[in-house]
Amino acid sequence: MINPEKHLQLIDEAVGFIQSQLSCPPPLILTVQGTGQSFLPDGFMQHEALAYSQIPHFQIPTVPTHVGKLIIGTINNTTIAILQGRFHFYEGFEPHQIVFPLRVLNRLGCKTLIITNTAGGLNLAYEPGSLMVVTDHINNMGFNPLRGTNSDILGPRFPDMSRCYSKKLIKLTLQSAEKCGIKVHMGVYTGIPGPSLETPAETRFLRNCGADAVGMSTVPEVIAAHHLGMNILGISLIANVNNPDEFKPIAVDDVITQAQKAQGQIKAILSDLLQNHLT
Repeated sequence: MINPEKHLQLIDEAVGFIQSQLSCPPPLILTVQGTGQSFLPDGFMQHEALAYSQIPHFQIPTVPTHVGKLIIGTINNTTIAILQGRFHFYEGFEPHQIVFPLRVLNRLGCKTLIITNTAGGLNLAYEPGSLMVVTDHINNMGFNPLRGTNSDILGPRFPDMSRCYSKKLIKLTLQSAEKCGIKVHMGVYTGIPGPSLETPAETRFLRNCGADAVGMSTVPEVIAAHHLGMNILGISLIANVNNPDEFKPIAVDDVITQAQKAQGQIKAILSDLLQNHLT
């Protein structure tokens, strides 16, 4: 567990480096792309592209589909940061390392977080390749990134979690989806530690808990972002749907393939959202 003062020092060192590389104003919006997703929104004018290996104290993703690159650019003169690749608990990263990039980008100026993920469908009304706008989440990961001595500079000791996901951003996203002719679901995401996928009994348990989709990310970042006071939008790409009573083996390669096929839908919605509502 890292000392809060040391953690803030590392954040400031990373912020200082990124600031030294900027040729545009600091970013106001941060997007985090999930497994199998690697795209730039329409209308995005790229200014900087930094490998995580260049940025002080950033870790290097070990998952091949996570590029490990910070891209900064503008849409309609609003600066946007894109994290292509994230860190997962199952990779062996500590909670403070998982949320470190998020805290750095917030310190740099980002007040809005748009976070996406690739998830398994628990709701049998969902279809593989469909999208779910996250309305709430359940933390089944076994840890919380706020554990330990709290830093009041980052946020309160006991943040209220009743309104994590911005109703305004959800409403605007639904408008963008309708404009793009893309059907989206609305539901609850649950995070598990991984890397093993769910058993039939676990799938049934998670459904009974009230979750509509399950994945191995997002929850730690959202907790940390809400702690920071950020406005948050979450979108899950549903790669597969499994009925616990007729369970079929899950192949990770199939999940990645489905994510890559369907990322165009996320790109279309986010492009409209960013161009016409947030910039």
